This record gives sequence, structure tokens and C-alpha cells, in this order.
Amino acid sequence: MPVFTDQLGRQVEIVSPPERIISLVPSQTELLFSLGLDTEVAGITKFCVHPKKWFETKTKIGGTKNISLEKIILLKPDLVIANKEENLQAQISELEKISPVWISDVNDLSSALQMIQAIGEITGKSTEAAALVTTIQSRFKKITPLASKPKTAYLIWNKPLMAAGGDTFIHAMMQQTGLENVFASQLRYPETTIEDLHRRGTELILLSSEPYPFSEKHIALLQEQMPGTKVVLADGEMFSWYGSRMQHAADYLQYLPSLLH
Repeated sequence: MPVFTDQLGRQVEIVSPPERIISLVPSQTELLFSLGLDTEVAGITKFCVHPKKWFETKTKIGGTKNISLEKIILLKPDLVIANKEENLQAQISELEKISPVWISDVNDLSSALQMIQAIGEITGKSTEAAALVTTIQSRFKKITPLASKPKTAYLIWNKPLMAAGGDTFIHAMMQQTGLENVFASQLRYPETTIEDLHRRGTELILLSSEPYPFSEKHIALLQEQMPGTKVVLADGEMFSWYGSRMQHAADYLQYLPSLLH
């Protein structure tokens, strides 16, 4: 079998092109669809909401961190596509006893594009992947970063409040838009408080639609606690989905300044 190197530097032997793929990551599931695959995808997670027709018809194998090994075994996969952050190492170890596992590790635009090209190569869709990468690169070049560089906190969770740190894909998307992440010096998703946000001089708070579903009521509450800070809802998919949705994310980020007024 051909040997492919995943984004953790692991050598993975994979039947190429694979005919029974299981995707454990929503954004990568959508990518497989965008590359023109369909019957080759045997299983997805309950969070893989795009495309809708796959969500309605494909076999669900659990959540990203609560997968069912029994269901996966029944699907007889010849490839599992996972992610370092989204999936648990213990589960990955068990999956490797069942099927080859290719793991992505995406923290910025460059690694996201490399992931797309790699999955295209693995699945026999290199041409489609190259075209998608070109489209994404072209659209991201059109983004004009905010000149004011507002000090921004991107919140992903409530009770406790949690923000995106400087080593996340979300941080990279904030940089593309010209937002200064007040948590840039911290890793992953640090907890924070209203007092901490004040102390960091936060001028703008983005409340993500996922994984925690922030809503208008949260805007009102935070605005009361931080009257001098702009608080707006943000489309979490546009900031954190690192597959084919990036072509739409570029357009969203380009017009983000209009949402801040």
C-alpha cells in the first residue's frame, strides 16, 4: 500500500484511493464532499452537519470525542481521518487497530491548505484539491485587515468563559482580519473572567456560535458588564472550520468590519 505522511509526521499506509472512509471532523467531512466524494464516505460524526444530505443519510459513529468503536468496526473502514485537537489520543490508538488513521494538525492558513492538498492526494482528488486551494488563496488575498487593530477576545465557551489562544486556527483567522487577540500569548483555550477582560483592555468581544451557542441575551449581559466594549456574535464555522468552508470564510472575514459598526 502507498505510504502517506500525516500532519503529525506519522507514516500511514493507506489503500489509495480509499473506498470506505470515516471522518471524525466536521470541517474535513465537508471537505470530502467538496472534493467530489460520496459513496466512499461510510461514516461521519453527529456534528458533521454539512452537507445536509450526508448528515441525514450517512451512518453516525458518535461525537468527535465520544466515538463508537463498535459502529466503526461494522463499517469496515479502509481509512479514518482524524484531527489532533478534535479527537482523543486513546481513541486514535484503538482505531489504529481497526484501520489506517490519518491525523491532521491545523493551526493556521498554511497548515489548512496543506491538509486539503494531502487529503486530495490520498483520495485521488488532487486536481480538485489544488483548485480549491487556489480559490481559497485568491479569496483570502482580497481581505483588507482592519487598520485600527481592535484588542479582541474571541469567546468559545460560557461558564466558565473561555477564549481562543494564540496557537489556534481561530487566532490565525483573527490575524487575517486585523484583530489583535488579547489572548495571543496563551495556548489553546484559556479560561477568563470579566475582570480579566477588563484588565486586558478588551475593545471588542466576539461571541462564537459554536461550540457554545452564544445568543443575543449573552450580548446584553456582557454589554452591561463591559459598557465600553463592543460585543457581537460571530459565525463560528467561518472562524474555525478549516476545510472547504474557508472559501466562504474569506468572504465573511472580508466584510466583518461592516458587522462591527
